This record gives sequence, C-alpha cells and structure tokens, in this order.
Amino acid sequence: MTIKSVSSSGPTQTTPHLGLVCITASERVRYRTVTRTRLLQFDIEKQQDILRPLYQDNIVRLNAAIDFCHEWDIRLYRLTSRLLPFADDPVGQAVLPEFHALLAETGQRATALGIRVVVHPDQFVVLNSDSPEVVANSIKILTMHAHILDLLRQPRSAWATLEIHGGKGDRAARLVETIQALPDGVRSRLALENDERAYGAQEILDVCRAAGVPMVFDAHHHIIHEGLLGYDDPSIAEMLGLARETWQPPEWQLVHISNGRGALADIAHSDLIAVMPEAYRDAPWIEVEAKQKELAIARLREEWLPAPAQRTGESVTPRRTSWE
Repeated sequence: MTIKSVSSSGPTQTTPHLGLVCITASERVRYRTVTRTRLLQFDIEKQQDILRPLYQDNIVRLNAAIDFCHEWDIRLYRLTSRLLPFADDPVGQAVLPEFHALLAETGQRATALGIRVVVHPDQFVVLNSDSPEVVANSIKILTMHAHILDLLRQPRSAWATLEIHGGKGDRAARLVETIQALPDGVRSRLALENDERAYGAQEILDVCRAAGVPMVFDAHHHIIHEGLLGYDDPSIAEMLGLARETWQPPEWQLVHISNGRGALADIAHSDLIAVMPEAYRDAPWIEVEAKQKELAIARLREEWLPAPAQRTGESVTPRRTSWE
C-alpha cells in the first residue's frame, strides 16, 4: 500500500511527531477498569480494596506505555481517560494519595524521555449543556484529569493538552463563558477540537479565539462537516494555518488524523491511514487515530514521512483501507 499525500500550498516541515493514542494494536499497552455497577455492589472499604490494585496496575501499565513509546521513538502519547477509574469520586479520592509518589515518578520519566503527554476526556464532557448538572459533572471530570496531570508533574500549559469537543451546537457564547470560569489547572491546558456535526473548524476556531484557548484541528472531521471531496481541498491547509495561530508557541500545535473506514466521509476510523493531507507535513504534533495504532504509525513513517524515523519493533504489513 502506498499512502497518498495530497498536495497543498504552504511551508513544509519534514519531521512531524506521530502520536500513539492510548493503547497498542498488540497486547503491549493495555489498561484495566471496573464498572460502576460492579463497584457499587460493595461497601466503601471493599470498593477501596478493589481500586488500590487497579490503580497500582494501571500506573505500571502506563510505565509500560512510556517504555513502548521510547522504544519506537514515539514522542507523543495520549493518556487513556480511564487510567484511574473513579478518581473523581470520594472512594477514588481516598485511595489516590497513596499513589502520588508513583505518579510523580512516572510523569517525570515521560518528561525525561522527551515524551509529550496529552489527554482527551470522553464525550460526556459538555461544558455548554442546557443542564447545570451536566455542566457541573463535566467540570468535575476535567478537574480530575487536570489533577492527574498535576500528579504526573506535567506543566499547566497547552503542552499537556486537555482536549475536548465543543459540545452543544449553537451554544458558543455559553461555551466561552464556562471556559473562562474554569479552574486554572483545567483552563491552562484546555484545547477545543472541531467535530463533524455541531462545531466545524471555523466555528470552533471562533470559540477558541474568544476563549483564549488553542484549537486542535481534525482534518477528517473537517471533511465530513463541510462535505468535502478529499484531503486536497485548500481549506485544510488554510484551517491548519489558522489553528496554529491559537497555539503559543506555534510549535506546540496538535492535530488529529484519521480516515473513514468504509468511505471518505465514514465517521468510523479505518485500520490504517491511507491518505494524508500534504499540509500535515507542516503539523508539528499529529495524533494518529487509526484502529491499528502503532502499525499505522509505522506505515506512515515508511511511506509518508520523507525519511523514515528510526524505531524498534516488528516489521508490519498493514491491511488496505477499503475505500482507497
């Protein structure tokens, strides 16, 4: 398979950093979890007994993820949003202090190895919901993730990006207002991503400018939202450049790439990346949202980057993307 790199105008950077999202296609990086239904079957003491080994194990697994990224020369890692389940609940908060030292050591290892750590909370975060309860819970979730980043000794800046979507459509003013009132640990790291339905790239850019937070540009969401015919549309390079202006410094700009699984505008992600916008050669940090994870990164390094990056790992023969 040869990856198509569609052309665009603009400056060229030859060494974008390709990021791993949460887990690996192999069994090297996996995390444990527990459902709320199961946890609530027990009394508080037993709940804490369940969470302690789970937290311990997941921090060990995070260290394994850091090791994996170092071996493969991957300098960007998206932390799973389920690293420490129920860390925003009293039962988890009672257990968490026992792991402060281990979390600090883990985050400092990532920093020492030159690995940037970011996080993308789940779809339940809606800062501009009509429901005050949903907004309050969203802030609670974001505060928990910011606290974990603090415990990992990650800076309170967009380097340790805390990225979310815009939430409810036609609520831009409310979104800006809520963002401006967020705790410093959240707001200092927050970035907003365009999506395929409620907030297109221009809309979320306007929100980011008004709120004073960076924009994470997603080319695949942009194609779907705007009904574009491909990654060669000039608006991709244009929006990439405009989004970069929201990052301070611009070299911290973070973007996403994915391809549709069955068709160009398919929301479901493909196993690999078959088509890359040429403009993305000028994107400093790229999260690769493909089902085959590190295999997709390996193929991009082999066929898209001008010079393959040095890495350690098995040779791979990824599958073709069906709509290619």
